[in-house]
Amino acid sequence: MSEVPTSVFVISAPSGAGKTSLCRRLVAEVEHLRFSTSHTTRAPREDEIDGADYHFIDKARFQAMIQDKQFAEWAQIHENYYGTAKSELTAAEEHGDDLLLDIEGQGAQQIRETWPDSVHIFITVPSLEVLRRRLTERNTNSEEEIDRRVANAKREIAFMPQYDFVVVNDDLDEALAALKSIVLAERRRTRRVLPALPEDLRP
Repeated sequence: MSEVPTSVFVISAPSGAGKTSLCRRLVAEVEHLRFSTSHTTRAPREDEIDGADYHFIDKARFQAMIQDKQFAEWAQIHENYYGTAKSELTAAEEHGDDLLLDIEGQGAQQIRETWPDSVHIFITVPSLEVLRRRLTERNTNSEEEIDRRVANAKREIAFMPQYDFVVVNDDLDEALAALKSIVLAERRRTRRVLPALPEDLRP
């Protein structure tokens, strides 16, 4: 296990803000940053892989994990459950990695209670008008679905003041650079650097 404490980074965003693309690039470009794979009871989509995109399980098993207190956070969204297993942090610690969680505002509140030192980042769009345009340009959502996602975005945005950082994703490369700067700055915190220094350099 690494001598340096593992940092937990929580990223939340309304649907359509580009969170998935940013998280994938962040993990690919920043060393020792591990993506936390959530558990869910929803069915996998056509291009999703069990164990990579999500751990797909049934509701009975999910509820058993809740009873066994195996989740650091969990929430019911619409008809399905989503949760982050505590074992995700254990695996990150064993490999000396930091952990990146892609979760919504309700789960982020639970993570802050479990890990008070976790770093919370909210990714948002420049405006709801831009969000609606992005969702429309996908050509995969009905007008009713777009209205629902915009309404959900308003609810998610209400959590924004609780986050440590806000990144406006108007340009993907600029937003990625901002995320990287947050991760790298957190890694320079005294509480993280001191344990890795030689004993004769520690106060």
